[in-house]
Amino acid sequence: MILRCGIATFRCLGLLLLDPLPAHAQDTPRQTSLPDSSMTYLSLAGYVSTSGRAPFWIQSNQFGMVPKESPAGVIGAGMEWFMNLDKRTGKPAQWRVGLGAEALGIVSKNSKIIFPQAYAAVRFRNWELSAGRKREWFGLADSTLGTGSYAWSTNALPIPKIQLSTRTWVAVPLTGGWLSFQASYGDGWFEKGRPVTSGLKLHQKSLYGRIGKTHSRVKLYGGFNHQAQWGGNSPYNTVDGKMAKGFRNYLNVIFGSPRSNTASHHDNTGRVGNHLGSIDLALELETYPLSVLIYRQNLYEDGSLFWLSNIADGLNGIRIKRKHSYGAAFHVNTLVFEYLYTKSQGGPVADDNLPSYKRGKDDYFNNGQVQDGWSYFDRTIGTPFITPTSDTRWNWPSYAHFFTSNNRVAVAHIGLEGTLLRQLKWTGKFSYSNNAGVYDSPFEGNPGQFSAMISLENDPRLLKGFQARLSLATDLGALYPHTFGAAVRLTRFF
Repeated sequence: MILRCGIATFRCLGLLLLDPLPAHAQDTPRQTSLPDSSMTYLSLAGYVSTSGRAPFWIQSNQFGMVPKESPAGVIGAGMEWFMNLDKRTGKPAQWRVGLGAEALGIVSKNSKIIFPQAYAAVRFRNWELSAGRKREWFGLADSTLGTGSYAWSTNALPIPKIQLSTRTWVAVPLTGGWLSFQASYGDGWFEKGRPVTSGLKLHQKSLYGRIGKTHSRVKLYGGFNHQAQWGGNSPYNTVDGKMAKGFRNYLNVIFGSPRSNTASHHDNTGRVGNHLGSIDLALELETYPLSVLIYRQNLYEDGSLFWLSNIADGLNGIRIKRKHSYGAAFHVNTLVFEYLYTKSQGGPVADDNLPSYKRGKDDYFNNGQVQDGWSYFDRTIGTPFITPTSDTRWNWPSYAHFFTSNNRVAVAHIGLEGTLLRQLKWTGKFSYSNNAGVYDSPFEGNPGQFSAMISLENDPRLLKGFQARLSLATDLGALYPHTFGAAVRLTRFF
């Protein structure tokens, strides 16, 4: 079952989701009659560690809401509100309007105030037009226990944009519910004050299909997501410091065309802008006791995937989820195993004089024009295992001033979720990565890194809206400083 989660993320983050597009979690693509709704929360959290750096799994894939340094304290508040515009009693809602907002005050070595969400939306049946900053992630992969989707995970603050998207699976007419789709199309803006570029724009779209009804025992999924950075200013590989702009080049960005009305050799021998994404496949099997999901994300950035020269690279995963609980004091309800590999990149040579099928060195999340890379406020937008150079407190080589000095990685990961004493939820994440740096500046000896976290939290219904969460985590290896840390969070839902 593919579920989707958007503005109700405060509660949805506690669910295990396979999530290609952002929206409320729903089981079927049909429109239901939803009442006027609102939700508000207040939270208080504290973070400590032995090294002054928050452990990897405490601060990664948290929408940029947990600071990298420790000790730190965070106070937050959020709300969502939606209202039906249809006043017809007993009929499905056609139109709804709403907004969401979230603010966090971070007290640490680098104190600041951030706004993880601030948006307005209009919904018509299963479609939504939204504007602003909104939590979301893209790709066929587990979104809570896994490592995060390759191209767009939950690791960075949401990027403000205008987007038209479906909210859940939409049945294709005349197929009896056997064919469904989800889609999105949006454009946004990157932050000011980036290290290299300025005025940078985002183009993003996705399309996923499903074969099988909602309750079919076997379902097949497939689709893609496409992201591009374009239209800004950069001192590298541009003409007069300006990247390709204008409507004609916007069309080139949409279709990934190398044609440009600029004289930039970079644009005319590659693509207009920095393009990346994944082509995803998944198989879901439903039995009486279990739901089994098998998925694969194939990576593309510089065209190597078209020639299958980087086909070894990708995110592979399996999720096994138990459907029934039998009242034991300790349960393992969900198991996720993933293997991420990005070391091929089509090979070590990227010579324009070679035939396209022989070119490699895709240099994931780095780009010759956008040298501050696939990042937002210095966090990787995609998988957090491709680490920012600024994150590296190691003695390994730095790859000039490119965003990452470590995009050739192999990661084995296990995620677990269950219940304890029938009233407490526990989760665990355990990852081992082998890190080779980049082709032009490899790490000697391929340093290994083990990162782990165990969390325990209560159901807020037990304490009249209060939820408490305790997390213990560690980093052991040659990539990051050896670290032990803890996080405590108290949340009140209204």
